[in-house]
Amino acid sequence: MRSSGTTSSAARLSSSSGYSPRRPSRGSRPSLITLGPRVSGALLEGRPVVALESTIFSNLGLPPPANIEAHDRCRQAVIAGGAEPALTAVLEGKATVGVEADRVATICGPARKVGQRDLAVAIRQRWAYGATTVSASLALAAAAELQVFATGGIGGVHRDAHRSFDVSADLNAIASYKVITVSSGAKVFLDLSRTLEYLETHSVPVLGFRCDEFPAFYSRSAGLPVPHRVESAAEVAAIAREHWSLGGGGILLVNPVPEAYAVEMSILESAVDRALARAEGTVGAAITPIVLSEIASLTDGQSIASNVALAESNAAVAAEVATALRAERR
Repeated sequence: MRSSGTTSSAARLSSSSGYSPRRPSRGSRPSLITLGPRVSGALLEGRPVVALESTIFSNLGLPPPANIEAHDRCRQAVIAGGAEPALTAVLEGKATVGVEADRVATICGPARKVGQRDLAVAIRQRWAYGATTVSASLALAAAAELQVFATGGIGGVHRDAHRSFDVSADLNAIASYKVITVSSGAKVFLDLSRTLEYLETHSVPVLGFRCDEFPAFYSRSAGLPVPHRVESAAEVAAIAREHWSLGGGGILLVNPVPEAYAVEMSILESAVDRALARAEGTVGAAITPIVLSEIASLTDGQSIASNVALAESNAAVAAEVATALRAERR
């Protein structure tokens, strides 16, 4: 049975208005992606679309009611920017791009985390709700032919990676898919210098949106320079077109948290050290929600307000970029 508010897509797109998707070419298989009707309509009409992840809005990302507020503000920021929000998730075993707003209770509830490696399992085993991470969201965005994705902060190289080999799958996904990822840098508890080195090794352009230093999620700067500064969404769109025409993959566009919601780096470093100590012994995907929860407690909730604000800001910038990309096509 199909989930409420969604329609299936075959090779590329489908629409509730009677549009018949093209038949898959010989040797290809029908898509497993389910497009929401609003996203399907936007793509058919040539309107800009911005992909969003669902992990940040689930119990794995932000606590209630902040997660619901973040969900609503990010959606509205994309719409206000002239684009259509395409929230990604696995619902009733379907990889969905364009979860409808009336599913907010599900999206903001308990979830199983779905990275790119878990997508096939979640679909085959028909998980009721899987919250998509950056890597899974990028895979779904690319499958739906979306070019812009907004998140809070990406994963990266962990501080103990020289022992644990813990490097987020987000980085490989960013490098692999021809999608612009808009984020406030990487999570503050990561090794940000090595994260930038990894991105360089994999030829990912890192662009600072009106900033010269790499953001540290809740903080506006990690004290590390960004390779390239850009001043407008139109400039980002032009660079992306050139990058893709040369056979490049993804692009990381970093946008600092709004100044009013920035947390001082000295406060964050102290909180991070204590949070990582409390999470000692935890491995894999379970680390991030534990550390973020500890940081929220140690900053008296300041990091939560910062997370909501930066997610909204990134959604707004992503809408600008998606609109600029569409304008270039005309």
